[in-house]
Amino acid sequence: MAVKLVPTHKYDDIINMPHHQSKTRPHMNLQDRAAQFGSFAALTGHKEAVAEEGRLTDSWVELDETEKISLDRGLLTIREALHVAELSGVLPSVKVVFFQPDEHKDGGCYESYSGAVKKIRDYERRLVFETGMEIDIDMIRSIESEF
Repeated sequence: MAVKLVPTHKYDDIINMPHHQSKTRPHMNLQDRAAQFGSFAALTGHKEAVAEEGRLTDSWVELDETEKISLDRGLLTIREALHVAELSGVLPSVKVVFFQPDEHKDGGCYESYSGAVKKIRDYERRLVFETGMEIDIDMIRSIESEF
């Protein structure tokens, strides 16, 4: 008589049992379950740091004497228009190109802003617009006006 050897394994007693479902906790959906085993970000912030380093910035270009004179004339024209505005109530409207320094790295970018100028704060060297926008006079590259 031949004896049939059946291999015994450590988990033979539970291998064919039905999958357990908790009666007190809801079943986790497949997407949430998969997220548990998602990739581990060992270098937190690395992707953002690489993107920040790759972001380009412009450099401040020093104004030549002709540009400085033109800028001074533009500011003087705004001052005169503000005096007229006290009588007429119509604020001067201008377009200003200025350098905006970057908060995170050297350099910045040139931006333009158009609006009605409310006042010039000489002590702080700021151009204040009706909307509340303030621009540092020392960062202004050019001024265009309709008056």
